[in-house]
Amino acid sequence: MQVEKEIYGEEAMEAFGASLAQAFGKGAVVYLEGDLGMGKTTMVRGVLRGLGYEGPVKSPTYTIVEPYEFAGLEVFHFDLYRVGDAEELEYMGIRDYFSDQGLCLIEWAEMGQGVLPDADVVVSIERIAQGRKMLVKAGTKRGQLVLSGLANALN
Repeated sequence: MQVEKEIYGEEAMEAFGASLAQAFGKGAVVYLEGDLGMGKTTMVRGVLRGLGYEGPVKSPTYTIVEPYEFAGLEVFHFDLYRVGDAEELEYMGIRDYFSDQGLCLIEWAEMGQGVLPDADVVVSIERIAQGRKMLVKAGTKRGQLVLSGLANALN
């Protein structure tokens, strides 16, 4: 199962993220795929807003992870773009971030191959004429439930 949607503009990207947030439930491992500047962090901002977070949302390009703890939720936004070797992630204790109750949003997941758990959901972002094409695929049974919820939220 997969969900496709065309997005036009920053507000629409945030709204898409908010729709995704409603489908996540308590947690998931989400890989975010797309070139630089495609809107991955903007979508994460939408997810956080959709979950009720009102503070600033910044890209973790240099810090590798930005944790958000609010309203009984744990959300971790990873950006692995600057990781040279997946083994670096072991040294930072990355496995400690993953739990059934945590939501982990991971940009550049390919940099952590062999260390990261499998994705419940993969969100791919491609450039189209004046916007973005979102393709959301399930990688696990939990991911299939997320996609069902997303399809309902978008209709």
